[in-house]
Amino acid sequence: MFLTLRSPNKPVENTMLNELEDDDLSLCSKRHQRRWRMAFRVIFFTRALVSMSQKFLHNNNKVLLRSLSYVAIDISTNDHEVPFVGVDKQMLSNMVKEKSFESLSNLGGVNQVASILDCDTKGGIRGSEADLGHRINVFGRNSVSAVSNFKQSRQFQALANESSDIRVEVVRDGRRRGLSIFDVVVGEVVCLKTGDQIPADGLFLNGHSLKVDESSMTGESDRVEVDEKNPFLLSGTKVTAGYGFMLVTSVGMSTAWGEMMSSISHELNEETPLQARLNKLTSWIGKIGLTVAVLVLAVMLIRYFTGNTRDGMGKREFVGGKTKFDDVMNSVINIIAAAVTIIVVAIPEGLPLAVTLTLAFSMKRMMKDHAMVRKLSACETMGSATTICTDKTGTLTLNQMKVTEFWLGKEAMKSDACSLELAQNLYELLQEAVGLNTTGNVYNSNSLSTSEITGSPTEKAILSWAMIDLGMNVDEPKQYCTVINVEAFNSEKKRSGVLMKRINEKVFHTHWKGAAEMILVMCSHYYVKSGTIRILDGEERTQIEKIIQEMAAKSLRCIAFAHTKAAEADGQVQEKLEETGLTLLGLVGLKDPCRPGVRAAVESCRNAGVNVKMVTGDNVHTARAIAIECGILNPDVDLNKDEAVIEGVQFRSLSAEERIAKIESIRVMARSSPLDKLLMVQSLKQKGHVVAVTGDGTNDAPALRAADIGLSMGIQGTEVAKESSDIVIMDDNFSSVVTVLRWGRCVYNNIQKFLQFQLTVNVAALVINFGAAVSSGKVPLTAVQLLWVNLIMDTLGALALATEQPTNDLMSKPPVGRSKPLITKIMWRNLISQAIYQVAILLTLQFKGRSILGVKESVKDTMIFNTFVLCQIFNEFNERKLEKKNIFKGIHKNKLFLAIIGITIALQLVMVEFLKKFADTERLNWGQWAACIGIAAMSWPIGVLIKCTPVSGKQLLPINQEASRIHKNP
Repeated sequence: MFLTLRSPNKPVENTMLNELEDDDLSLCSKRHQRRWRMAFRVIFFTRALVSMSQKFLHNNNKVLLRSLSYVAIDISTNDHEVPFVGVDKQMLSNMVKEKSFESLSNLGGVNQVASILDCDTKGGIRGSEADLGHRINVFGRNSVSAVSNFKQSRQFQALANESSDIRVEVVRDGRRRGLSIFDVVVGEVVCLKTGDQIPADGLFLNGHSLKVDESSMTGESDRVEVDEKNPFLLSGTKVTAGYGFMLVTSVGMSTAWGEMMSSISHELNEETPLQARLNKLTSWIGKIGLTVAVLVLAVMLIRYFTGNTRDGMGKREFVGGKTKFDDVMNSVINIIAAAVTIIVVAIPEGLPLAVTLTLAFSMKRMMKDHAMVRKLSACETMGSATTICTDKTGTLTLNQMKVTEFWLGKEAMKSDACSLELAQNLYELLQEAVGLNTTGNVYNSNSLSTSEITGSPTEKAILSWAMIDLGMNVDEPKQYCTVINVEAFNSEKKRSGVLMKRINEKVFHTHWKGAAEMILVMCSHYYVKSGTIRILDGEERTQIEKIIQEMAAKSLRCIAFAHTKAAEADGQVQEKLEETGLTLLGLVGLKDPCRPGVRAAVESCRNAGVNVKMVTGDNVHTARAIAIECGILNPDVDLNKDEAVIEGVQFRSLSAEERIAKIESIRVMARSSPLDKLLMVQSLKQKGHVVAVTGDGTNDAPALRAADIGLSMGIQGTEVAKESSDIVIMDDNFSSVVTVLRWGRCVYNNIQKFLQFQLTVNVAALVINFGAAVSSGKVPLTAVQLLWVNLIMDTLGALALATEQPTNDLMSKPPVGRSKPLITKIMWRNLISQAIYQVAILLTLQFKGRSILGVKESVKDTMIFNTFVLCQIFNEFNERKLEKKNIFKGIHKNKLFLAIIGITIALQLVMVEFLKKFADTERLNWGQWAACIGIAAMSWPIGVLIKCTPVSGKQLLPINQEASRIHKNP
């Protein structure tokens, strides 16, 4: 904005003062406030000029040179625009997303970042319109632009609706104020408390016992403690305990959450492997059909107009100059109709119907097997899957911490070895430790080793920790004790404790719980199995330390309990928790165990040639232990390979070529971010794999969407994960994933069965009509008859073969993947043999049928038509088993198949016997029907004989020696 300042000889002051007096009433608005500031600057600057000119004239007694009557001065309207030197949006974003201490250190630490962002760590930002506008211009707004771009997408609508109601508390101009999450800007100081959602990426400033649930980003249920040693806070996570203040460093699409959401906002619109194969196949068949039709049309027209076509009486149909025009046109139209019919028959238009029926049938049946299909094509795609990338927590494991080991001193307590007396002694021991006067309820020994851990206790439940962890039921502690002091869990000391006093008693009890190695240091005595106390000397301490190390090596979370008590001295109240001279109560090993049946399910995948890779946000040691327990890792083979287990940071640091080269050998990826999982999926697809991904958290959404098949969990899965997936596993069990794989292969196999059946019909019909047309100028199958065959075979045949249920032998074959042909060598063997038989029989009947059967021409043509249809009906039984010789196995279970066969026979009977004029047929006697059935029934023994013929290049499992080793139980 430019202001005009007049020279001192103009009446500027009077004018400006009058304006100031007139504008006195407008102070309430910000706009007028800015005008006041500007007016003040103008007055001050004008007076300064006048003062300087007067001093100059007085001191120098010189005459000023003539000058212009005004000077233009540029005065910025923004109060404060700092370019935020030394940092940019991408730098801050990467620092928090990657939790890079190195980047934070290079910037000078949290306080220096706040200084760079022009933020007072106590008073926040100024919050003026100019300041907020400048921050928005540089760093962007705190919204997922993908939501506005994809408003029709349900997951983003749900996300937007959920986010719109969130209010956050920030500090601006030294005052706390509430505002919408969308109004948060970079540099903001945000107040956090238990239950709050973190509105943006940022850094921890200060607070107390701040814990955050990062499961939405990592998929792991562990609560992360945030402090000066771990200051990184991620958007979308939630505060579970404590309070604190954070400095916002990234907003909107620059946050980890925004980047993750943007990766699932794009519609991939990729063809499924089957769709790609079918498109190629239909194009190929269409070209062949068109070629044959053109040849038939040309040959028949040439034969007709050259006089080589004769009618039923043996006379030439066309005689130049004598044949009527109407007769010529009728003949030409019939020839064109025959050619068009060949095109119609050649193109398997029943294939889409067969695919749809197969998918719809399997989708309905899969619901009974705990799988809800959201995207129909996912059924058949799962049949092509070569790799399954699975989450750990909640999918392979129960997501429930269980006590799997319990130690009293140096002795391990086994559930089958514990007695009721031991349980009673332990109960009394714990009762004494916590000072509760409870009676009754002695629990059996099973509760000692399998009791469920309900989660991290709060301060209110701190008195009953030991009993909760060991399955003991305790009434409200406040009825019996007075809490004097509590030490909340500290991540550095890895412990928490309570000091309490029993009502009406003068004894103080201190109870501690925490990491076993930290609690052990505080102890001088320990309990043994008999309930007696022993001194914890050097040798015993070393032995217990070894026990703790062995539990840690098995990826168990080792927790120890200890207590002590002291009598009240001279009426003085003890306020400090005792930290030395404690008695060790016992050790428990906690673990999130594998789901029942997971190992067998992984083994089934291995036997089916499908690789299973585990992708988790947990640490390497836990990931490796769970992978071995589930059978994903073979300790005799995979643990000797450095690349079998990898961390996310290592994987993402590889080049694209290195990732593709190593992706086959990676079995487990630990400490992975959502984008690491996405990167793995993309690398596998580039390698040519058909990838299925399982996940339950919002963090899994990008990978679920990018995978060929996304499998979300129905119980623990978030809405975003479900909406991003193709199939929802209703019971959250990996075993159901194997069931889906089995159904997927069944769908693919059923489509292959129908395709083989359809192509047999097409090949036979094309060759028969083409051969007859070239040799005699007549086609044995009329247009109506061919369309009838096409109609009943495409619809009823598709329905019959689409309802076959999965069999166990499907899981013994290698996956078809992305590149293997839809029509295999086995299918070519089967369909060519049947087509050759049908062509040979029908052409023999076409040229020699009258003499062989002793019938007239119309009856012969009817028998050809009837035999052709019956051949397809008998061949439907052959198609039930592409490789097996026993085609009747399990047929009694598929009543729909038998019903469709019966309906097809009935319709053919009506067509031959009662629709003579429409179908151009003659009634057949019992002998002629028997002859047609006998000829068609030869399809069965021919099918058995041809299946005895070996096919070269047939691949059987195990695919390679490495797979064979992996199949073995570790």
